[in-house]
Amino acid sequence: MTYKKTITLSVLLSTVVMLSAFMPQADEKPTNLKVLPKNISHDQLKEVMEGFKTALGVKCNFCHAARKDDPKKLDFASDEKHEKEIARNMMRMTMKINKKYFHPIGSTDKDGKALIAISCITCHNGKEHPQTK
Repeated sequence: MTYKKTITLSVLLSTVVMLSAFMPQADEKPTNLKVLPKNISHDQLKEVMEGFKTALGVKCNFCHAARKDDPKKLDFASDEKHEKEIARNMMRMTMKINKKYFHPIGSTDKDGKALIAISCITCHNGKEHPQTK
């Protein structure tokens, strides 16, 4: 009976160890945030970045440089790419415009209708650079 318990315990431990290799690791805190809040959650940050990707029709490497030690991965803290600073300036611009002329996203009027605010997609419409007519 002890032999069966040992084997069962070994199989269970092996399974746990193997499964833990596929579990997401603790989220690293983002660094070098200059416009977004320093205490932004991983999920909120991911949502913002997904919004940029959709609004501009780009992938992460449009603004984020490759890591020096592993070019297949991105160095999210790096300021190497000029596009990242442009994105920061555009975020500042839309925040100022929304604060002065519009209402925060998600706000509603007294009748429960959504109030409009501008965002990246307002001008970009899924393109890297806004197009004019």
